[in-house]
Amino acid sequence: MLEIVTSAALPARHGFFTRKGGASSGIFAGLNCGTGSSDQAEIVAINRGRAAAAMEVEPAALIGVHQVHSADVLAVTAAVDDGPRPKADAMVTATPGLALSVLTADCQPVLFADPRARVIGAAHAGWRGALAGVLEATLDAMEALGARRRDIAAVIGPCISQRAYEVGQEFLDTFLTEDPDHARFFANGTGGKYLFDLPGFGLHRLRAAGVASTEWVGHCTYSDSERFYSYRRTTHAGEADYGRLISIIRL
Repeated sequence: MLEIVTSAALPARHGFFTRKGGASSGIFAGLNCGTGSSDQAEIVAINRGRAAAAMEVEPAALIGVHQVHSADVLAVTAAVDDGPRPKADAMVTATPGLALSVLTADCQPVLFADPRARVIGAAHAGWRGALAGVLEATLDAMEALGARRRDIAAVIGPCISQRAYEVGQEFLDTFLTEDPDHARFFANGTGGKYLFDLPGFGLHRLRAAGVASTEWVGHCTYSDSERFYSYRRTTHAGEADYGRLISIIRL
């Protein structure tokens, strides 16, 4: 059975899907929706179909992009045919019947909704994208469709938490070069390492951008292998590949 995390703070049909209830096996066991993984393509299609059905949309109406850790946003107006997906890391739409999806395995899936303007958005926000401004760019693109920041709610789904996100000095320096105040998102780790608060950084960027409300659902992808895929956990385990979680919002 599918397991879907939701938030009462997000006024639109949505779901942050866990890995439960999928058809994949082995290291991908569960609901792997990553077309870029080495999992069997037909099994990934089954998983994506299950997620689309749970959101009550046809698979063709489940829109995704080729994620590249950028701040690029795509405005979507219609379902897309099979073929290469455009490179971007966020989408927005005001078209009823469409569902926007992002794939993650430690990065932040962020879903947005303006219930008054009936505009939604979805962003893939790892540290690179968040630092580059993908969250603010998503808000800009929603405003271009008639949304207003004071009416937009944004929710961060399951992602890696600070206690599991160990980084080095170069990583810290990248953030401090951007803004010395970013030091507050780092805690001292062990062996000269630091612990980075990715969802805390995401919440800060969203609040500073003027959204009406924002929250993190509080689930750590690294720490809960039964429910979530994690790129970092897979890397530490020496596994060849990893599954991708899907997060969806629809009008």
